[in-house]
Formats: sequence, C-alpha cells, structure tokens
Amino acid sequence: MVFFYVILPSNFQRKKMSDIQLNINEDHNKLLLSDLRDLQNIVHLGGGKKKIEREHSRGKLTARERVEYLLDNDTDRLEIAEFAGYDMYADQGGCPSGGVVVVVGYVSGRQCMVIANDATVKAGAWFPITAKKNLRAQEIAMENRLPVIYLVDSAGVFLPMQDEIFPDKEHFGRLFRNNAKMSAMGISQISAVMGNCVAGGAYLPIMSDEAMIVDKTGSIFLAGSFLVKAAIGEEIDNETLGGATTHNEISGVADYKAKDDKDALDKIKNIVDKIGSFDKAGFNRKQAKLPLLNQSDIFRILPKQRNQPYDTYEIIKRLVDNSEHEEYKADFGKTIICTYARIDGWAVGIVANQRKIVKNAKGEMQFGGVIYSDSADKATRFIANCNQKKIPLVFLQDVTGFMVGSKSEHGGIIKDGAKMVNAVANSVVPKFTVIMGNSYGAGNYAMCGKAYDPRLIVAWPSAQLAVMGGTQAAKTLLQIEQATLKRQGVEITKEKEEELLKTITDKYNKQISPYYSASRIWTDAIINPLDTRKWISMGIEAADNSPITEKFNLGVIQT
Repeated sequence: MVFFYVILPSNFQRKKMSDIQLNINEDHNKLLLSDLRDLQNIVHLGGGKKKIEREHSRGKLTARERVEYLLDNDTDRLEIAEFAGYDMYADQGGCPSGGVVVVVGYVSGRQCMVIANDATVKAGAWFPITAKKNLRAQEIAMENRLPVIYLVDSAGVFLPMQDEIFPDKEHFGRLFRNNAKMSAMGISQISAVMGNCVAGGAYLPIMSDEAMIVDKTGSIFLAGSFLVKAAIGEEIDNETLGGATTHNEISGVADYKAKDDKDALDKIKNIVDKIGSFDKAGFNRKQAKLPLLNQSDIFRILPKQRNQPYDTYEIIKRLVDNSEHEEYKADFGKTIICTYARIDGWAVGIVANQRKIVKNAKGEMQFGGVIYSDSADKATRFIANCNQKKIPLVFLQDVTGFMVGSKSEHGGIIKDGAKMVNAVANSVVPKFTVIMGNSYGAGNYAMCGKAYDPRLIVAWPSAQLAVMGGTQAAKTLLQIEQATLKRQGVEITKEKEEELLKTITDKYNKQISPYYSASRIWTDAIINPLDTRKWISMGIEAADNSPITEKFNLGVIQT
C-alpha cells in the first residue's frame, strides 16, 4: 500500500514566503520611484545645459531658478504637469515640461500659483501642450482663488504648429479670456517680463493687475523690429521699440522697472506681502499628526503584480493622521471603503477601492478592485454625506471597473453605477484623486477621474490609466486585427499571431504608462507615494480660499 502525504507549510514558512513577497514588492516600487527621479532630473534640464549656460551669459536666471528664488525658503511646493510634453514632439526637438514651469508654492507666506516660461525650450515658444498646461494652471488658480504670478519669457506661438494652438476654445486665446475673468473675480495677477513678450502674448502682462519689466533683457511689443520693418518699413531696434525704459517712461504699459531678474522677483515678493485676506470656505482642521504606522510600508504593501490582491486599509492607515479613521457602513458594499479621517489635520472623507477579495452578506466572494452595486450605492450615500457636512473628498483609485455578467446586469449595476457617477459629478466640496494602481474604464469616472473636476489628480509610479487592462486589451485588439487581415486574404500563422500580439501589447503598454498620461496632463503629477499627504494638505489649503456657493443636488436618478 502506498501512502501519499501532503505537507502543508508551517506558520513560519508562510511568514517567510510572505516576507519574501513583501521584499519583492518593495524592491519593485522603489525601482519605479528611482525611475521617476531620474526622469525628473532630465526634464528639469529643459532645453539642456548649453541653453542654460546661454541664459546665464545674458544675465538671466532660468525658469526654475526664478521660481526657486521667488518661493519662500524651506516651504513645501507642488509642481503641476512636470511631465507635460514628455516623449512628445520628437520631430520638433521635444518640449520638456511643456516649455513652462508651473508651481503652487508660498510667496511671502501666501499660497500662490507661479507660471514661468522656460526660454531654454524653443525660446519659450508655445506648443499645443504649453497652452493646455497654462490653462490647467489658470483653472487651478480660479477654482481655488490663488494669486497668479506670471514670469514671462516667451517668443509666442510655435509657428509650425499654429493650427493646433491658435483658434480653438481651449487654445492660446483662452489664456487672455481667463486673465479677464480672474480680474473680475478679484484674483490678483502679477506679471514680470523677464525676456521676450511678443505678439498676442504681449496682452498677458497688461491684463494682469500689475506688470514689471527687467531692464535690457525684457521687451514687450506686438511685432518685433524685423516684422516692423517688413510691415511698415520703419527702422528701429527692439530696446527702443519695447524695452523697459520705453514702457515705463513713454507708453506707461509697465508699472515697475527692475534692474535684473532678482530685483523683479523681490518686487513681486513685496507686492504679494501686502495682499489682504479673503473669506474662507471653512474646512475643518485640527493639529496635524503623523500616521502611527510607517508610511514607507506602502512600498511593501503595494504588489508588483497588478492582479495580486492587497488590503487597502493598510494603505489608508499609513496616509491618515494617527492611523485612525471612522468607517461608514463597514459591513456593506465591501469593495469600496468609505471612511472619515484627517490628513495633516484636515478632515477628509476617503473613498477607496478595496483590492482585497471580500465576502458579502450572502457569503458570495467579490473581486477586489471591482465596483459592485452595493459598493456604488454606499459610495453615493457617503459622497452626499460629505457634501452635507462640508468635508473634502479624497479618492484612492485602484479600480478595474464595474462588475459585469447577467447577475450584475439583472441587479441593476448600470443604475447603481450611474448614481455614483452622478454624485461625483455634482459634488460641490473639493475632490482630490490619487491613482495608486489600476484606473480602468468607467471605474476611472466613478472614482473621480480627470473628467470629473478633481481640484488635483495625481498618480503614483505604479499607476496605469486605460479603458481596460493591458492583457485583455491586447487580446481584444489582436482579434480585431486578425479579422481584418483574414478579410484581406492574409494567412495568420502562429508566428504572425505572436508578432502581432507583441506589437499590439508594446503599443498599449506604452499608452497605459503613468508617464503617457502625465505628458498629456490627464494627471497633474506623478508623485512619490510618501508625498501624498503633502499634496492633499496643500490642495485643501488652496481650496479653503474659495467659499462654496453651490448647493449639492443629485439631480434625477434611477432608484
């Protein structure tokens, strides 16, 4: 007689296996973070070291040096759309950071939006992504009533792509429309012309509340000397045409004359220092406390494999003050966690996808990261409660979509999902979105993707944004491609199928990268997970400048 024995792993062995997996996760996520830092160093060079040296030889600071000098020492700041234009416009030589540096930071103790043209990138010329980035900066400033500081040094529209930047609603002209709207709203705007300021761009500083120009390096005119000669035959140099002396002593276009970049920036600091306070929204804040649990554990918790479950509660406890939170409907709709907490002292309502496989009240297993009817219903009610109590919302995304299949359809998943989307869309409290992992399909919408007006939306290096996951999408696209080729009479061999699948997979994987999203400003930033608390805290501080004037209303929904 032969006996077969099954040897189960001991508790010690299971713990050892678990530790190995946690170490693998940590190594993977820290490598992603290292890649992020490397790419940041590259885009921070703008047009490159030679272009930076050229600016210095002209007695000018670079855009990033100007921003650094302007902001208060040793204070936090948020760089918006740092990767705008990344891996785009290769045929035009690239456009690092969209040719403009945008930062929310503190000037003379006041939170401000700073927008600085980078003259090392095509002389600060505007690409389509430059316009989109500037408009996003203005949108953030308008939503949060932040003073705006423009550090102007731009050759104007990038002419080879003028058809993609000039005439449409969200193109170059919208910038000046926003100047006018912000002025009417009472939002302070200050401009310093520190280099070129030509053509239509010349209206930006003059539509600001106050404008200054740096002597000998700054110039403002609708047409430069070459164009003036071509148009009307007049011989004149740029300094006489539109330099600092001209616009301070003759035209009256500028309000201040600065001797150099630092003098201009010092003047801005002095002006901001005098701005009075405004009504606040009144969001609840108490003394901030750090999480009790080690925040760096996030790197160990977040799995290397995207389909591997993990407990989102463990992430939340490493983001919130004192690792404490008060959960709403803890035993219902378990694939979405809804909980009250504090982040850096600010009261928040957190809506997070639970990535752990859970069991509902009927004993049925539910997939982590999937939104079911009960979860959507719970989230809708929680969002309404946060609006009632004036509590900002924080969405932690790791979602693969809504549950499919006959059982879900018959149970009204579309109706319940629509209720949640309706609540997110009509929410009047500030919303902040953090994409931790997957952000697929309608799950992106329900969890406050870019289309639903989060005040800020950021991604961790582990994030992916797409209609569906890479594996499923590649197989679907392969089927479509095969069907097309067969109709054309092309024989599909095994080798041809593998080649097609690889081509499709590589292309799709590039498109779902967080850098692909960030380059197109579908997200505001890719951040170190350990900076999440800072982004949310500064975001709520900004939002507190803008009182809520609308009423929350769900509109017409199916019940």
